[in-house]
Amino acid sequence: MRVEPSWLNQLLKISVKFLMTSPEIASLSWGQMKVKGSNTTYKDCKVWPGGSRTWDWRETGTEHSPGVQPADVKEVVEKGVQTLVIGRGMSEALKVPSSTVEYLKKHGIDVRVLQTEQAVKEYNALVAQGVRVGGVFHSTC
Repeated sequence: MRVEPSWLNQLLKISVKFLMTSPEIASLSWGQMKVKGSNTTYKDCKVWPGGSRTWDWRETGTEHSPGVQPADVKEVVEKGVQTLVIGRGMSEALKVPSSTVEYLKKHGIDVRVLQTEQAVKEYNALVAQGVRVGGVFHSTC
């Protein structure tokens, strides 16, 4: 068995990461989101090229105010996204402080902050265009 150099393994991992596409948001209603390719029904979720998961606010201590923290989006940023869409909730109760927007811009990421229904439409449009897009979405208030 031939062992590949570590730099080649790293290059292969990076190449696979950049070939994955972002999953479409299949449905959204109050308190429920479905992502294509996942059997999970999410209340709040994170999506990125190649995957999705529950966005558990308890992991970072997130609350409606001050809102989405850099720690909430870091995982999605590390997936190599070009654009990040943030859904602030159906009534836009979830805040997004300037520190989070600045964090994303510092990492060269285009950020779109929208009401969640509009955010999902924007996200899905970017997916259809082949953009390496990620998102964090709040599906209630």
